Amino acid sequence: MAQIWFRPKRYGFGATPVSWQGWLVTLGGALALAMTVAAAMLAANGRIAGGKGLAIALALLAIIIVVKMTILTLLHTEGSWRWRWGGK
Repeated sequence: MAQIWFRPKRYGFGATPVSWQGWLVTLGGALALAMTVAAAMLAANGRIAGGKGLAIALALLAIIIVVKMTILTLLHTEGSWRWRWGGK
């Protein structure tokens, strides 16, 4: 079984990091996503070479990053993802 890096949130949907590996994955993914979105915005405005084509490619890369982060989080979460209202 995969090592537990995340636990389901007490309220709402999703998971939260509980180990250093989970925090590292979360911070790394957020940083990669922020850099990709910033580069796509710069390309769309013509501030870096590549123009609109590069902006579209970077937008697709941002989607791939989110999907991979979601899959990785699901694989390393203790329990299932569902809507939670708190409780015990």
